[in-house]
Amino acid sequence: MSDPAPDTHGDRPIGPAIGHGLRGRCPACGQGRLFAHFLKAAPTCTACGLRLDLHQADDFPAYIVILLLGHLLVPLMIEVNSAFAIPMGWQVLFWPGLAILLAVAMIQPVKGGVIAFQWSRRMAGFG
Repeated sequence: MSDPAPDTHGDRPIGPAIGHGLRGRCPACGQGRLFAHFLKAAPTCTACGLRLDLHQADDFPAYIVILLLGHLLVPLMIEVNSAFAIPMGWQVLFWPGLAILLAVAMIQPVKGGVIAFQWSRRMAGFG
């Protein structure tokens, strides 16, 4: 008697998958690395063999980072400017520099979360 075919429509919990993706791990098993390079997904998970290059994240992670940065930096800028008298020259250097640092720090985890979301919802080739 042969083994039954694997269940291809099993449950894929979204919370743990996104948590794995935010940490740069395979959304299915949480063990293998999600990224081969800074923003390039690995072809497959080294632990479970899931194809990771099927995602279609495109520009969505960048849009999420822009939205989050705007909501973080604008109120912070308003509060800092009302509390301290920082010269405009320093602000011209500080705020864009902080925005760049935060964007670079946030883009990979956000992209991992988007890829994990697509996997958990069976989108973009992850059927």
